[in-house]
Parts: sequence; C-alpha cells; structure tokens
Amino acid sequence: MKQHEAVIIALEKLGGQATLGDLYRETMKIEGPQWTGKTPFANIRRIVQQRPEIFKVRPGLWALKSYQKKLGLVENADKDKSQVAQNHSYYQGILLTIGNLRGYKTFSPNQDKNRLFVNQPLKDVRTLQEIPAFSYEEFTRMCSTVDVVWFNDRLMPKSLFEVEHSTDFQNSLIKFSDLQDFYTRMIIVTDDNRKREFLQKIQSSVFTGIAKRVDFLGYESLVKQYEMDVLKSNQIFLL
Repeated sequence: MKQHEAVIIALEKLGGQATLGDLYRETMKIEGPQWTGKTPFANIRRIVQQRPEIFKVRPGLWALKSYQKKLGLVENADKDKSQVAQNHSYYQGILLTIGNLRGYKTFSPNQDKNRLFVNQPLKDVRTLQEIPAFSYEEFTRMCSTVDVVWFNDRLMPKSLFEVEHSTDFQNSLIKFSDLQDFYTRMIIVTDDNRKREFLQKIQSSVFTGIAKRVDFLGYESLVKQYEMDVLKSNQIFLL
C-alpha cells in the first residue's frame, strides 16, 4: 500500500473529513505503508496538500473531494461568507479540544452547543454543560457568553477566548473589559492577517485597562498548537 492510499483510507474512516491531528493518529493505525524519516507527519502534510483527491476546507481541516457534495463542504471555507457560522464553531472546537487535552474544564455558550466541530456538536466537546458559579451572577452570566472558557481545578476561569472571524473586535473587547478584575488570560482568535486591525482597535482609549492583557492568536498558529497537543496526547512523537 502506498502512503497516499493510507491517508485516503484514514480520511474515509473519519467520515470524509478530518483535522490534521486526527488524521495523523488514524493514518498510523493503517498497516502497509513504509514511512521514512524521523516522523511520518511531514509526509502526511505533503500528501494532503498535493493529492488531487484531497482539498483544504480551512486551516488544519482536510476532506476528500468525493465527499464534498455529501458533506456540503466548501474549499477554503474561511474565505466564504456563507460559512461564517461553521468557521466559528470549528475554531471553538479546536480551542475546547486543546483545553481538554491540557486538563482544563471547558465551556462554550449554550447557544452554540449544537453547532458542529467537524462531525461533533460542541456540547460533546466541552466538558462543562453549565457555567460554574465562580462569582456574582452578573459576572458568570457575562462569562457564559465568551466563545470558549478554560477553567482550572477550582473552577475559576483560567483563559477566555473570543473567535472573531469577520467582526471588528468591539464586542469581544467589551466582554474582556467587563471581566478584567479576574486573573485570567484574554485571547482574541482570528485570521492571521487581521493583526494590524486588532492592534489599532486595542489601542483605543476605551480599552486602556486591558490593552496589555489581551493577546492575539492567529488561526494558523492555533491549529499548529492543536496538532502538537494531539500528537503529545497520543505519544506518537518519535525521539
């Protein structure tokens, strides 16, 4: 069996589409192909990028063209305005998964619970089905609207993530401003090309109190961290 055939079989087993992290794991279960080099993962990345049977849905997510119509997928969906909701829930799912792998309790808003991360509703990815009562109701209610929250063992918010695919950051920064008295990380997740726009917005005098606390995380960097965490969790690094 050739290497690209193993990748295609793995994608089929995963329902026709998969994140690179899941694809690494599933491909390694398939017997037959010979993988050269220190790790096979560079080869798998090359295969999904070059094989005509496979296309990129969004950063870190690949699919078989034979499944495209069945799954209703769009090539390079991040650039398609009709895909905004799916893009948003995809990155929420990535953030929830990373938090789970790192041992945090994770939450996303109940209004998003039935939106899909690849093939799973977000309610099945998050580990908390209700927001913990960590403070006064007005603060917990505000926190419950943040796109993804990681909670520590004491059920206090450790990290707050807002996914901003196309809007101007205003609402997300207002949420962070309202929650600034908590000892949390605050992170805007968006397209890598929007960093200049983010920096201009955060420098507004309205956000002086949080300007040095809010970090920027691009989609590509986020997906790379996700893939690394998935690999570590499955102990498939070859030393």
